[in-house]
Amino acid sequence: MSDKPIPADARAADRVRAAMAAVDRRDFLPKPQLRFAHADMPLRIGHGATCSQPSTVAAMLEELDPRPGCRALDVGSGSGWTTALLARLVAPGGSVVGVELEPELVSMGRRHLLGAEVQGARIEQAEPGRLGRPQDAPFDRILVSAEARRLPQALVDQLADGGRMVVPVRGRLLVVDRRGEGVSTRKAGWFSFVPLRAAD
Repeated sequence: MSDKPIPADARAADRVRAAMAAVDRRDFLPKPQLRFAHADMPLRIGHGATCSQPSTVAAMLEELDPRPGCRALDVGSGSGWTTALLARLVAPGGSVVGVELEPELVSMGRRHLLGAEVQGARIEQAEPGRLGRPQDAPFDRILVSAEARRLPQALVDQLADGGRMVVPVRGRLLVVDRRGEGVSTRKAGWFSFVPLRAAD
């Protein structure tokens, strides 16, 4: 088991800021929320889901440190905004698959990706009883935008060797690094999210 974290790219914060400037949150919100698009607050998108506040998304992406060429998984893709941000961060050469439980949000996210002309990303319906997208694993990066009660082993198993996952667990943001069969975790602040659910 390795206790050495993946070295952070010193430019991660700059790259995240650039991605967030290029991918307008406004393009990923329902019409009633458009006037709040640039406010630093979570916004309801229906079906019990929210589009997380920009400062939270930025913090998670900086910890995740997605790099060009990475294969990324976005768990709880919601409106598609985080999927689009990940697509920007893993380009060129990378790819992103988002998974979402609610069919209406899957349709919404797909429309938003299409409307924003996002390349290298797609959103899929979550499969019954499964977390993530095991048939497309392994992933270099996994972003989880819903709160788990414990570290989800099903998602750890989908990480590639050398991969990283950022996931909220009981209010704490965990950064999970995988090295071979070993996994190390560290805590990175307190955040509030909707609960993580597998499809029924």
